[in-house]
Amino acid sequence: MALQTAAKKQSGKQAAAKVSTFAYNGVDKKGKKVSGEIIADSPTIAKAQLRKQGIIPQKIQKKSKSLLGSSKKPIKPVDIAIMSRQLATMMKAGVPLVQSFDIIGKGHENPSMQDLVLAIKADIESGTSMGEALRRNPKYFDDLYCDLVLAGEQSGALENMLDRIATYKEKTEALKSKIKKALFYPVAVVVVAIIVTAILLIFVVPQFQEVFAGFGAELPAFTVMVINLSEFMQEYWWLMLAAIIAFGFAYKTAHQKSEEVRNAQDRTILKLPVVGDILHKAAIARFARTLSTTFAAGVPLVEALDSAAGASGNYIYRTAILNIRDEVTTGTQMHLAMSNTGVFPNMVNQMVAIGEESGSIDAMLGKIADIYEQEVDDAVDGLSSLLEPLIMAVLGVLVGGLIIAMYLPIFQLGAVV
Repeated sequence: MALQTAAKKQSGKQAAAKVSTFAYNGVDKKGKKVSGEIIADSPTIAKAQLRKQGIIPQKIQKKSKSLLGSSKKPIKPVDIAIMSRQLATMMKAGVPLVQSFDIIGKGHENPSMQDLVLAIKADIESGTSMGEALRRNPKYFDDLYCDLVLAGEQSGALENMLDRIATYKEKTEALKSKIKKALFYPVAVVVVAIIVTAILLIFVVPQFQEVFAGFGAELPAFTVMVINLSEFMQEYWWLMLAAIIAFGFAYKTAHQKSEEVRNAQDRTILKLPVVGDILHKAAIARFARTLSTTFAAGVPLVEALDSAAGASGNYIYRTAILNIRDEVTTGTQMHLAMSNTGVFPNMVNQMVAIGEESGSIDAMLGKIADIYEQEVDDAVDGLSSLLEPLIMAVLGVLVGGLIIAMYLPIFQLGAVV
């Protein structure tokens, strides 16, 4: 079974690489000349798809990619979440699957998303199941998404499964947005503060230095320190900028290629004050939400734990969840396995134990996810309120300190006069 699944995923990746856009000219059923574009794996499949649409192709050729690259907007995870909700809504309203994809694809503002949705629609029209059609686009639809869709198709409850998937994606993206909100604001302000300070040191302080040269008096120690820092920045700013860029590039490359670097980063960020607590809660919320969605969809617990480990987003929690999976496989109750990891709070372990005893573990996990998502939301709001005065104080010290250093000699000169 595992080999079959791996083979399907591999074939899906290969198929994804072959999908191309073809320009065509032809004649419709009324004899009217038509032209346009179609997405398919090959010219033969493109012709077959056109014939199904009642178009007799006369000329068809693959569109070449621009040397300047594509100007289309990238597809974001939130676009996939919105598409999932639209599909769920239309299918619950009785709209056929192919027509739903057609409506979403033609109505989307992002050309990249249009191409993706219409390519999936073309695959489904050619007889491919929706789950396999999605698996051909692993960049946008992960294994969890595809497996849930396949489970919905096999059980005959695709519309209900799409509704669960849509809810899961919406909750997941909302959680990611909150985390980004918590991290982006302080980082952005610190970067701006550093840039402003550098500009003052490189361009403004030298102007004051020329004025001070004519004083003929000894400058205060604080002013001398700032002037020395300014001279260093003027001399070596390019070297510092190059070092920052080189470090950023090297770290990004190491992060992409080295699992140890990624794991070390995951361990470090969980130890950060305030932010680490938010990331702990977010990881628990993702674990509970993913496990609730997969378990409610009828996915066996061991496989559901595999999906939850992949969706956890952090090495510490991924390792803990995989340990839970191994213990559950040997017959240990899940709440005991969770307790043995030492990662999950006691409240979470007790709620899972109640869910196991009552036979409603999926509902209990959903409640855990709701609780921790709300806690993340509250923590982000609290962090923003805490950081605003702190950041203002930092900016005041940096900019105000430079101004005081430059005006101290003038104040002293005024006192002498």
